[in-house]
Amino acid sequence: MTATPVADDAASAACCATCAAPALAEAAAREAARLLKAIADPNRLRLLSIVKHGPADGTCVCDLTEPLQLGQPTVSHHLKILVDSGLLAREKRGTWAYYTLVPGSLDKAAALITEL
Repeated sequence: MTATPVADDAASAACCATCAAPALAEAAAREAARLLKAIADPNRLRLLSIVKHGPADGTCVCDLTEPLQLGQPTVSHHLKILVDSGLLAREKRGTWAYYTLVPGSLDKAAALITEL
């Protein structure tokens, strides 16, 4: 039976040194996960695209159901998640809600992914 070689202290220290890299803080990880979960849905990505390329003063919720071929309650659910994540802003005008992209929010999401 052959004995397994024991790693020398230098090799062991080199291995463990790479494991000591600072991890993302728990609070930052939770915030990042919330943002990434918000955009990890095809319908929400499409909503972001429509709103981003829509009128500067906002896209009416009434204009978001038909392009996605989804019902108004489903679209509203997705919009709420995008607003709660900080990607979209909502403004009520009469009986309608208008959505705009929060300035810098997509840059923040891109930077988050890049920094990982």
